Amino acid sequence: MKISFNWLKEFIDIQESPETVAELLTHSGLEVEKIEKFESLKGGLEGVVIGEVLTCEQHPNADRLKKTTVDVGLDAPINVVCGAPNVAAGQKVAVATIGATLYTAEGEAFPIKKSKIRGEVSEGMICAEDELGLGQSHDGIMVLKTDLKPGTPAADYFDVYKDVIFEIGLTPNRADAASHFGVSRDLKALLKRSLKKAHEEITLPEKKSDQGQTHIAIEEQSGCVRYAGISITGITVKDSPEWLKNKLRAIGLAPINNVVDVTNYILHGLGQPLHAFDLEEVKGKKVLIKTVAEGTPFVTLDGVERKLKATDLMICNEEAPMCIAGVFGGADSGVTSETTSVFIESACFSPDYVRKTSMVHGLKTDASFRFERGTDPRMVVDALKKAASLILEVAGGQIASDLTDLYPSPVADADVKTSYSRICDLIGVDIPASEIKEILANLDIDIQKEEDGKLSLKVPPYRVDVKREADIIEEVIRIYGFDKVEAVDRLSAAYIADFPEKDKEKLYAGLSTILTGNGFNEIVTNSLTKPAYAEWLKEAETSVSILNKLSEDLGVMRQRLLFSGLEVIAWNINRRQKDLKLFELGKIYQKDGESYKEHNRLALFLTGNKTHESWTAPKGSIDYYGLKQIVDMLLSKAGLENLSSGTPQQGIFSEGVSFYLKDKEVVSLGKVSNDLLKKMDISQPVYYADIDFDGLLNYSGKDLVYQEISRFPEVRRDLSLVLDTTVTFEQIETLAKKIERKLLTNVNVFDVYEGENLGEGKKSYSVSFILQDLEKTLTDKVIDKTMNRLMTAFEKELGAVIRK
Repeated sequence: MKISFNWLKEFIDIQESPETVAELLTHSGLEVEKIEKFESLKGGLEGVVIGEVLTCEQHPNADRLKKTTVDVGLDAPINVVCGAPNVAAGQKVAVATIGATLYTAEGEAFPIKKSKIRGEVSEGMICAEDELGLGQSHDGIMVLKTDLKPGTPAADYFDVYKDVIFEIGLTPNRADAASHFGVSRDLKALLKRSLKKAHEEITLPEKKSDQGQTHIAIEEQSGCVRYAGISITGITVKDSPEWLKNKLRAIGLAPINNVVDVTNYILHGLGQPLHAFDLEEVKGKKVLIKTVAEGTPFVTLDGVERKLKATDLMICNEEAPMCIAGVFGGADSGVTSETTSVFIESACFSPDYVRKTSMVHGLKTDASFRFERGTDPRMVVDALKKAASLILEVAGGQIASDLTDLYPSPVADADVKTSYSRICDLIGVDIPASEIKEILANLDIDIQKEEDGKLSLKVPPYRVDVKREADIIEEVIRIYGFDKVEAVDRLSAAYIADFPEKDKEKLYAGLSTILTGNGFNEIVTNSLTKPAYAEWLKEAETSVSILNKLSEDLGVMRQRLLFSGLEVIAWNINRRQKDLKLFELGKIYQKDGESYKEHNRLALFLTGNKTHESWTAPKGSIDYYGLKQIVDMLLSKAGLENLSSGTPQQGIFSEGVSFYLKDKEVVSLGKVSNDLLKKMDISQPVYYADIDFDGLLNYSGKDLVYQEISRFPEVRRDLSLVLDTTVTFEQIETLAKKIERKLLTNVNVFDVYEGENLGEGKKSYSVSFILQDLEKTLTDKVIDKTMNRLMTAFEKELGAVIRK
């Protein structure tokens, strides 16, 4: 939202600089994201002054140039070489002095420097209309009719409008601040100054006739809180005066015509949307606020025919709809250059109706922005009077009807109770009661009753976000100043229970450090994705569909990080980046009956070669074991050990494994199936790990257990086991740790062999066993006894043949 500094000063006296005002607003919750200058002429004619041509003679070296001397208010005249045919002595002209920068109508910059033209010094430039950006004419210099003294800034003569514009990031709850008057109300409390008359009591001229008298009826009262209107005849639709155009241009609006510009001026000035109808199109002189039949065709101002919904609130005449209430006008009833009479509408529509209609039809306007959040029902008539007065001023005409105001159920102030002690307790600062009362008064919050420090308050309806005690306390602190609440050295809490720390950011920082240290790059992908992905995995029933989706490709919330990661891989491979290590922490979403669930997952992707091509390292493709090594490091960092394994979900992996803790899957990893890769247009293998980050967080944070490093040496023994191919290394490791719990510290397979000489269905594992006693040095007798027990178990339970 753009707010003009000059416009604010019409509502409240501001002596502070724009930067100071921006800081005050930001601290109060109206964050000023950007400050920029506005000038009705680019550059503001900086360095351009009024000059008087003293002498003008033929250039000695050029037939089409003149040599002039010009008084520009300095101690001595300056020399200017000019090529305009109409330059002559005695003229008042616009002179761009050395150092000035001119901008053409197209925005092209032209700096003015001291130069020599055909051997004669030129210390400036006498300007034509197009050279100042004032028009397109270049037939000659501009000859000014003015009594201004030489040296007077040209900006004064041309009345260049200058302003400072605040770009405010308005939060959805602050509908009351969606105007210059609304922002000035906050400044009133922040600066402790009274407002100038925001919308002075307007006394409209008496009506000249009943020519524009209309019958207004609210038939759908749930959709319209208040509706007022008045007719004006005999107007002339034309361009607005410059002051009005400049006001609108400064905040990024393009002027249209004097009537429409007035409605926009009131909207952005007072926050009250208005609409002007061509009175000739108000058939039967009736204005009806109602809904119409489902599917009724209606052409809006943008020329698009829309099929209306039965819930759309419409402004209708006797025969047909004229306007979508609070959202968009109709093509047939809008003001045109031929319009001579208008009906001006000012209303307060239900946010629910406007919000639903705006969403269904995909229409977002300045009016709907405000109505969706809630407008002030008490501003309706004042804004209408101000608009009517301005239209009479800029378009002529006369009042041709009574001002009709329908307000069937006036909106009451909100009742809120709190106390001085409660306010101070929650803020954490002892604010004097007198200061709290002053803040509330400056925010138009009326203290109805004060007894023993307890307050009964009335909140005006324009503050749609202030309904509870917490809201009142927030209002006090944002005006008092968050920066005045000091952080104390010692914090206390209202509970004494000891809860284990579960710091998501701390865990993620640790895991991401491991990943980036191993060459991974983090990616962040869209949580909206294609419905087809869920259909491929037969998960469409649990997809969370988007009601107002932007496109079919962004129609559902993602159920996995897999596909968005594969999209990134495909994009990079198509640009010859084939060696990739990627990870992403993100949410996934699922529908569970009538409810919805979301979970944090950590995804890893590996594809291409292990290292970039180099003569110092062998070339090799990434494989499952490279991914498994990284996953083991992450699980170890999270403190998870002794996980059981199982088969991962079918359809995602062509080969892989899942690890479980207490029957809950923590991670699944493996090679992505060729079928999925083909559908994603990826022709090289991709290895993928899907980690339950929420699960890691729940199981992490255990107290670390430390033990002294043993002073006694460890011993290694190797065995070669011939086994059935169905026996896994996990079975060997599990059995070994079951047989020897005290001395066995590690089991590792360092070679696997399959060949014809072993026999069909057989394979050989070369396995190392590390033995260590923490209290004494192992003897050969103990070592041999331990290994014999292991070999016996392998032979008996796994059918192993031990090669000795």
